[in-house]
Amino acid sequence: MQKNIVLLPGDGIGPEVMKSAKAVLDAISKQFNHTFSYESHDIGGIAVDNHGSPLPPQTIDACKKADAVLLGAVGGPKWDQLPSHLRPERGLLGIRKELDLFANLRPVKGYAKLLHASPLKEEIINGSDLLIVRELTGGLYFGTPSERRDNGNSVVDTLTYTRHEIERIVDKGFKSAQLRRKVLTSVDKANVLESSKLWREVVEEKKADYPDVTVDHVLVDAAAMKLITNPSQFDVIVTENMFGDILSDEASVLTGSLGMLPSASLAENGVGLFEPAHGSAPDIAGLGIANPLAMILSSAFMLRHSFQLEEEANLIESAVEAVIDEGYHTADLQITNGNKVNTAEMTKLVVDYIDSKNK
Repeated sequence: MQKNIVLLPGDGIGPEVMKSAKAVLDAISKQFNHTFSYESHDIGGIAVDNHGSPLPPQTIDACKKADAVLLGAVGGPKWDQLPSHLRPERGLLGIRKELDLFANLRPVKGYAKLLHASPLKEEIINGSDLLIVRELTGGLYFGTPSERRDNGNSVVDTLTYTRHEIERIVDKGFKSAQLRRKVLTSVDKANVLESSKLWREVVEEKKADYPDVTVDHVLVDAAAMKLITNPSQFDVIVTENMFGDILSDEASVLTGSLGMLPSASLAENGVGLFEPAHGSAPDIAGLGIANPLAMILSSAFMLRHSFQLEEEANLIESAVEAVIDEGYHTADLQITNGNKVNTAEMTKLVVDYIDSKNK
């Protein structure tokens, strides 16, 4: 297989963890006889410095022509005082819009060696392995009108969804469940919101197309509670934009290891963008101690969801789990009686595991 991957290293630790992801992908390409070519482009703060824009036209053009996009991180205090349209985060929001990335996938997995870092009791988080599928381009964040009225004394925000927007994210939820344990939890607020009533209707209609998937409907407030009290009950959660924003951030801290969480943003018929859930961590940028595993796991996500390379993705994920199980960790993970390693050493451990599985 031959694929062109655009790399957007971005700011802070982004370039460091991107180097790690590329090393792992090179090991995979060698192992499975694939050809991955790479183009690197600026986004975020570095793009402001080099091009006067957080999302230069050449970056957009390259991403639209790519087979997939890997993004490191954007932002940092250096650019905090810039006007709104020049903030690094505008680059991330802009590329999502340009690529029509409607589905955000956020997995959360409790690794046995890291359970002690969870804010939950180990017996509660143990065995948790869930995926949140969030609608990314509709709902309250994008509805119009959204404005202040009456001289600023009243406000209005509009929650709008079309049937098509709901259908395509619900389909993505079902298809994601088919790749996992075949259990889909649809989260809404159908007891109050008209948009959620339509959402639930669409899920009920769609489940006939996926007879192998078990479906459950849960109100968002109950879902937020169950994520804390019994997260292992979930397989795939599908929900609208704002609910997904809140629930995915809640879920991301359950394992106590943000540096282990990848994410994907997918288009309906086009390129996907894959990035770690962590930020740019400017305080440790350049020190060589950043945790590269979320970026590496994002590359596995890319192989699975953009290239349909399931075996290759599974090998990367197995490599990461094996390294963690052996007690190796970067400074952020704090495995008791483990072996602390830096970014390059952690990357080499993952690559060595992949190389050891000669096909």
